[in-house]
Amino acid sequence: MPLKCGIVGLPNVGKSTLFNALTNAGALMANYPFATKDPNVGVIAVPDPRLDELARLVQPQKVVPTSVHIVDIAGLIKGASKGEGLGNQFLSHIREVDAILHVVRCFDDPNITHVEGSVDPVRDVEIIDFELLMKDIETVSRRIEKLRKSAKSGDKTEKQKLQIAQQLLEHLNRGNKAYSFPRTTELATILLKEMSLLTDKKVLYVCNVDENSVTTGNAYTRALQAYIQSQDAEMVILAGEIEAELAALDNADDKRAFLEEMGLSEPGVYQLIRKAYHLLDLLTFFTAGEKEVRAWTVPRGATAYDAAGVIHSDFQRGFIRAEVISYSDFISYGSEHAVRQAGKLRSEGRDYVVQDGDIIHFLFNV
Repeated sequence: MPLKCGIVGLPNVGKSTLFNALTNAGALMANYPFATKDPNVGVIAVPDPRLDELARLVQPQKVVPTSVHIVDIAGLIKGASKGEGLGNQFLSHIREVDAILHVVRCFDDPNITHVEGSVDPVRDVEIIDFELLMKDIETVSRRIEKLRKSAKSGDKTEKQKLQIAQQLLEHLNRGNKAYSFPRTTELATILLKEMSLLTDKKVLYVCNVDENSVTTGNAYTRALQAYIQSQDAEMVILAGEIEAELAALDNADDKRAFLEEMGLSEPGVYQLIRKAYHLLDLLTFFTAGEKEVRAWTVPRGATAYDAAGVIHSDFQRGFIRAEVISYSDFISYGSEHAVRQAGKLRSEGRDYVVQDGDIIHFLFNV
């Protein structure tokens, strides 16, 4: 399944502008709260120069990049955890994503209304974090009530789950996010995964700045950077308006010229996608043949057997072995045949740990 990222933030911080820049999906943009009531969903190709280089050498019939699903979730406000501003509906959409792209307004513009009346990125983040935390406390409290009933049967596992859930609730009530709750046992890991808590998700803070601050940041981005230093999160700075203008250009030369004019080496959304992959500890492997050169995504630490299943269940079920070429060797020798001749192709078993950039051919029999 592709990586699924949800764009969240207060109203009017540039979420839909960013979504449009990422997907060209034409999401409604408006200067009033709740312009986005239902989540827009787009699929974007992950830019990877290695895929382009492999395609140049192999000359396949088709090139298929790996992809990311982007969900534009409506703006949250104070009280969202209690249903304010259709908050319960919006929070349920967040539960379904792998990572949160938290867009934070870091620019001044008197013509764009701020729902809180002023620009303060740290305060804005705290508002969203509080609402997510309150929803998690509600979720865990409900789970505890269910576990209390099931634990009465004397089931040892249910009693252990109840104890873990109670410890987790205490952790959340102290203002801590779920991701920092210690997973000291396998049961604790399983229980948290089952609950899919909002504050257990990885967060990438997206600082939406004016075009003059896109390369250097500003006082707002520095304040936010200092605030999130102790969190399990990352931050990227981009200008939503620049990204929107770039996305509207069809010609590659025009895009390059516009980037040079802005003093940028690449679109900010490229950096955003790379940081999202790093945050979730993902890597890319490739399959390459005359019919297709394709990129695939797996978690870091995935085995050849795991990777085979990403392509097709038959590859995994009938797994025999994986023929592996490192990306650097493929580029150096120029073709699979030349790599074989040089003795650089490796035959690996199901427990081989996939490395970023591996080109893999799976042998299977079903």
